[in-house]
Amino acid sequence: MTDFTRLPDLALRSYGGAVVAASDESFAEKEALVRPGRPAFQAETFGNKGQVYDGWETRRRRTPGHDWAIVRLGLPGVVRGLVIDTAWFKGNYPPHASVEACEVAGHPSPEDLAAAAWTEILPQVDLKGDAEHSFEVRSGQRFTHVRLNMYPDGGIARLRVHGEVRPDLSLYDGLSLDLAALANGAVVTECSNEFYSAPHHAIAPGLARHQAEGWETARRRDAGNDWIVIRLAGRGLIRLAEIDTTNLLYNAPGEIRLQGRDGDGDWSDLLARTRLQPDTPHRFRLTEPRPVTHVRADIYPDGGLARIRLHGTLT
Repeated sequence: MTDFTRLPDLALRSYGGAVVAASDESFAEKEALVRPGRPAFQAETFGNKGQVYDGWETRRRRTPGHDWAIVRLGLPGVVRGLVIDTAWFKGNYPPHASVEACEVAGHPSPEDLAAAAWTEILPQVDLKGDAEHSFEVRSGQRFTHVRLNMYPDGGIARLRVHGEVRPDLSLYDGLSLDLAALANGAVVTECSNEFYSAPHHAIAPGLARHQAEGWETARRRDAGNDWIVIRLAGRGLIRLAEIDTTNLLYNAPGEIRLQGRDGDGDWSDLLARTRLQPDTPHRFRLTEPRPVTHVRADIYPDGGLARIRLHGTLT
């Protein structure tokens, strides 16, 4: 893994990403580009369009030009790196690709996006068949959509768009929100252990379908405990904490403690050490909210969390 792959995939379907348009998808559907998980493949599995691929595949071009697909980022933000995966495409992969990006407010149509001002974030690069290709991106601009270009045609299994979430929180003026949500700009800055799954899964959108979609640590063999630190979407007052251990049946933590701090201040309790149940959504009212920018969640002694939600208001 390169460093940027530790950041969330802004285009992931389970984070709200979608492929909104493509020049062609004759052999395999464009939606596979943002599908979670590794591409699957079973040899000699044929449909009415030929071999079945878990990816996006276009017809053989007989005219000038190249194929493209436009992806709406489920989490708009600053792109730090791209992974173009041609897994299982061996005799039908594109030899070259490039990526552009744009920022368009609201809910643009494919026609609106076609007329947008696009910025090249990855110049044309060489690709190999059945391989993952990782590329760092230097732009610090916020984007809402990316356009994957392949030259001239062929198949790409996955496009991963790793980066830092930059939401528009003006929609929440005067309203409460989940201050710990990845979608709102929160981020896990520190973590004691991420042996089984990444800690940012615990603040991801939606519900965890299985334990790998949450945060899970290795078994501890010492007297300590595991923990994560979350930088909130903004300085705020937390009034309700949701601690979800769904799917964690025999590996849920026994207890949890929440502490908060404002900037570089000292840590103080938001929720004293409290018992947890396996495979259960827990909700705790915080009776004395105070402004905090960071929250530390200590679990005892180890295990994991499916999700942590910290509802409140921005200061």
